[in-house]
Order: sequence, then C-alpha cells, then structure tokens
Amino acid sequence: MQRYYEKFAVIFLLPLLACFVLAFAIPFVMGTFLSFTDYISMKDFTFTGLKSYQTAFDTTYGTPTFWTALGRTTLFAAVSILTINFNAFVLALLLTKGLRGSNIYRSIFFMPNLIGGIVLGYIWKMILNGILQTWNSNLSMNPWYGFFGLVILMNWQQVGYMMIIYIAALMNVPTDLNESAEIDGANKWQTTWHVTIPMVIPSFTICSFLTLTNSYKLYDQNIALSGNSPETNLLAADIVSTTISHGNLGPEQAKAVVFFVIVAAISGLQVMLTRRKEVEA
Repeated sequence: MQRYYEKFAVIFLLPLLACFVLAFAIPFVMGTFLSFTDYISMKDFTFTGLKSYQTAFDTTYGTPTFWTALGRTTLFAAVSILTINFNAFVLALLLTKGLRGSNIYRSIFFMPNLIGGIVLGYIWKMILNGILQTWNSNLSMNPWYGFFGLVILMNWQQVGYMMIIYIAALMNVPTDLNESAEIDGANKWQTTWHVTIPMVIPSFTICSFLTLTNSYKLYDQNIALSGNSPETNLLAADIVSTTISHGNLGPEQAKAVVFFVIVAAISGLQVMLTRRKEVEA
C-alpha cells in the first residue's frame, strides 16, 4: 500500500511544483539576470555587470538609501516578532483555560487576518490620525508615528492567526506534566515557564518565522498607512517608490536580489537557532 501511495505522490505534487516554477523560480532567475543589466523592458537591455549593484548602494541614489530602509525594516521586524508573538501566546494561554465563550473570542481575534492589507491600512490611518488630531498631529508629522502605527496594525492583523497556532500547540501539551509540576510544588508561573513553554517551542519556531517573513515583505499596509512617505517606507515600499521616481529598473532589481538574500539568510539563521533550542528542550 505504501508503494502505491509513493507511486502517485509525484503526480499529485506536479501542480504545486508547476506553480512554484512559474510563479517563483523563473521570475527569480530572470530578475537576477536583469539585475546585471541596464534595461527598460525585457527586450531592451544592456549587460552592465555589477554597475546596477554599485548604483543601488550609492548613498546619493534614492531617498531614503537602501541601508536606511533596510535598517528601518529590520527594526520593524524585530519589534513585530516580539510584540506579535508575546500577545498571541498570552491570548492563547488565556483561551485554553476553559473560559466561557472562548470559541467566540478565538473567532473575533482571528477575523482581522481575513481583511486585506490595503483596507486595514486605510482603516488604521483614519483611527490613528483621529487620535493624534487631539494633539494637533498626524501620522505624516513624525516618522515614529508611522512606524509604531504600522506595528499596531500588524499586531491587530496577525495576533489572531498566531494565536490559533499557539492554541493548537498548548492543547497538545500533556496535562500529566502540568499536574506533576504542581504536585512537586511549582506555581503557575513556574509551570508555564519550565513545562508549557518548552513543550510548545516548535510553535514558536513557526510563528516567529512567519512573523519575520511577513514583516520583511510588507508592502500594501505600509503604503496605505503612511502614504508612500520616504521617511516611513520599509524596504519593499522603498524599492517600488524609487523605481517609479528614477525609472531605472536595473538598480532596483539589484536591491530586490540583495533583499531576498538577506531575508533568506536571516530566516535560515532564525530557523536554525530555534530548531537547536527545540533539540535542547
């Protein structure tokens, strides 16, 4: 029976493989090639070697520079990972204690994840500008307003999704372990820290990886909330805005390639470290 399933496994994987090749592999290879060219279209380009990469990292090219946008994006990713996963885990703990109406609360917290990023961006722009108007201010008056406004937006959207993953992990923790810890004299905090959390580390790996990648590739919420402001643009929005303003596609494609390499490296390192923690636990 096992051989029967293995025989047809490749056939069932072909549609997914075809989508991956057409939607990711081919565009990525073409984009990497075009990052070494000066081009206007796919049929109108000149091979220039590393010139596009030199231009992309030139401090006089683009506003803000690549490194400024990358630093802002990295800070945003770090803050998002900490806040989103902390809030999601706390909610998951509360909603697995047998509270009345916990299923309703789970649905309510999850629903923002179903709303499109552009819609969320404009909704929170109106909310935050309405609050800041009390002090005669708005999101565009201070870059930090836009930064933390985006952090609030992403927490509101993603906490419910991560919460579901943590709830599934918490429900799989054997109750015997918690009961044994309580019999040995551990209080609730000690039981949570020394028993529950080590048992759900795989869910932390998944959620932190998802939060990391979502934060680095964020675009639509960023544009909708801050209105394509150079002072608040994350790297994805910066690449698009400088492409439009300069019309020089080679350096922007070079930015995108370097961006992919950095995100892949950070994601791989994060997964490796959390996997090691799983083994130690």
